[in-house]
Amino acid sequence: MEQQVKNDYMDQVLREQVHLENALKVQRVAAPAQAARGGGSDDTRFDQPESGLDAGSGAVPYRITGLWRWKNVVVPPNCWVVHTRRGHADPLNVGLGVSFRFDPWTDSFIVVPAAMQTILINARCISREKQGVLVQGYVQWIIDDFRTAYRKCDFTDALDPMRLVNVQLREQAEAAIKDKVATMSIDEVLADKQPIIKELTARLRQIMEGEGEGHEKGLGLRIVTVQIKEAIVSSPKVWEMLQRPFRSERAKEARLAELASDAVVQAKESEASKAAAKLKIETEAEVARLRAQSEATAFDRDQAEKARRAKVEAEALTQTLAHEKEKIARKAEVARLQVEADLAKDEIQRAHAHKWEEKTVALDAARRKVENDLSQTALQAQLIEALPEVASKMPKPAELRSISIGPGADGLPALVAGLAAVVESLKSGGKKE
Repeated sequence: MEQQVKNDYMDQVLREQVHLENALKVQRVAAPAQAARGGGSDDTRFDQPESGLDAGSGAVPYRITGLWRWKNVVVPPNCWVVHTRRGHADPLNVGLGVSFRFDPWTDSFIVVPAAMQTILINARCISREKQGVLVQGYVQWIIDDFRTAYRKCDFTDALDPMRLVNVQLREQAEAAIKDKVATMSIDEVLADKQPIIKELTARLRQIMEGEGEGHEKGLGLRIVTVQIKEAIVSSPKVWEMLQRPFRSERAKEARLAELASDAVVQAKESEASKAAAKLKIETEAEVARLRAQSEATAFDRDQAEKARRAKVEAEALTQTLAHEKEKIARKAEVARLQVEADLAKDEIQRAHAHKWEEKTVALDAARRKVENDLSQTALQAQLIEALPEVASKMPKPAELRSISIGPGADGLPALVAGLAAVVESLKSGGKKE
């Protein structure tokens, strides 16, 4: 048996069809209390909330106040309302934000929001190449002529009066998009979405606004804007293939830009390296020059210091030599002076000796002359004159010895001998003391 291939697209279409059928069903709120009071069956009347309560179950916050058959319907100012009564062919009240008296036995009404509505569109389309494309967009619309709209559109959903209209318009929009995409290629759909927007706007305007004055052929609605947000290829493989040329081109451009950038960077780096090498060489040369200059300065300083020291040592040596020379000269001078002094001393001594000899000779001559000239009598007289002085200076004798010198002595020699004896006796007497 042949294995049946599952069709995901068909399953999706069937699910959406079921969802659409459920969405098109009117959701009504039963009112058993009102039916029991004879207010008519639910099939013939719209949603009527209990008196005095907000319509919380629906999308329009209108209120019903009063008792039994004397009630009032209070409608917000931003809502459309149509009020009909049994036996009247035309509505009693039609307008925007119109509040009115309400008899639940004979009256019926519809309240619809007047605000702008937004329909989100997700149309699964088939392109001219038989490829799936998901087109996403939105349509915004408002009610332009409510007298026409409430007759041609179904606003009877109790929970959301606009739901059925939005569902119907969304189906119309998706159908229009699918028809247009079927005539376009994937590249055209992805590149330019204006044809889809124009086709969708024309289709919806024809349906919603109609043709001719008074919009009698339309629904009484008006389009505000139509926009297509995205178009996505359903098949990942096809999407990858579509992106591949662009990615390849971009990759090529990026690679070329990268290579150009690398070339520029390498050129800049090369220039920077050359500049750095040049700066390094110049720095090393400058350092070498400064080092050589410093070494030359240090060498000159050392040589100058050595020369100064040599000069100082030479000056010191010169001073020392001069001092030694002066010392030697002084010594020589002293030696010379000593020699001269010795010579002078010898000369003086010789002169003195000569003079002494001369004096001695003269003294001897004088002595001999005195001896020759001095008589015995004169000598005795001098001695006698000197005896008192001699006796005063001589020590006191311990014993008295007398020596008599008589006239019979032999002249001067005898006198001298006597005096000498006296002197010797005085000396010996003094020693004994």
